[in-house]
Amino acid sequence: MRLAGKVAIVTGAASGMGKAMARAYVREGASVVIADLNREGADAVAEELNGSAAAERCASAFALDVRDRERAQAVVDHAVATFGGVDILVNNAGVITIQPFLEITEVDWDHAFDINCKGLLWGSQAAARQMIAQGRGGKIINLASQAGRRGEGLVLTYCASKAAVISMTQSMALALAEHKINVNAIAPGVVDTPAWEQGRSPARGAAGAAGR
Repeated sequence: MRLAGKVAIVTGAASGMGKAMARAYVREGASVVIADLNREGADAVAEELNGSAAAERCASAFALDVRDRERAQAVVDHAVATFGGVDILVNNAGVITIQPFLEITEVDWDHAFDINCKGLLWGSQAAARQMIAQGRGGKIINLASQAGRRGEGLVLTYCASKAAVISMTQSMALALAEHKINVNAIAPGVVDTPAWEQGRSPARGAAGAAGR
């Protein structure tokens, strides 16, 4: 119960790593907002966590498209109204599309950067403003990737966006240190999640847009 009394927002938490992290936060005593494009999935995770925790209500679902700046502010407002504040933000929502270099389109490029980078920026700004107003610091955790530190022939847009996430994390850490807001990135390798399977699909589409 190391996080008793803390409030976390986890984006892309209806499945995969986001869901696992939300579970871990609840086990450690935190209250969690399950923020995901897939509202039905987010509701299911919140119901599971509320049924398993000692607290009467430790999780709340929120429909979030991270690309929408107004929704990024709305999820922070929801956390404040529901649990009393925001102490932790996990920017987990992201997309990966596996495709040959010569087939990458402007739509593919914009889709990756809108979700993996722009979405991270909007969410972090909204959470940081709330943390600064609270005056007790906070934590922002960004999901980068080993792919952000090296090139991969079939995932150029993903590698480039995750390299940007690493750079954004370094800049955010410097900008927010004076407010006692700690910013870090996690750079995992391949993790067997629904987003990974979707990204491998020939359909491509919005693989992992809700979570991973």
